[in-house]
Amino acid sequence: MAWFSWQGDRLRLALRVQPRAPEDAFGPPYGDELRVRLKAPPVDGKANARLIAFLADAFSVPRRSVSIQRVARGRSKVVLIESPARFPDPLSEVRNGMVGAP
Repeated sequence: MAWFSWQGDRLRLALRVQPRAPEDAFGPPYGDELRVRLKAPPVDGKANARLIAFLADAFSVPRRSVSIQRVARGRSKVVLIESPARFPDPLSEVRNGMVGAP
């Protein structure tokens, strides 16, 4: 699973974002990226803002703990999450130590 790795206590996710989806949700992997569906449109930074809010809620961290590290525009993004407090069901294998979870 090349779409996630650990950098100390930071979780690095390679994401493929699908804007204008019917609901905010994690989807199946898209090659080496995890698919994330967002209701927000890809205009005026709305999809990026929604992505940060969605991930912060999913991992029970403040929004300031989620940062887009690469490709702030476009569908492929790399995101860092500082010290995730919980892991949503679709990502439970990340926590279960598949790649050295803390």
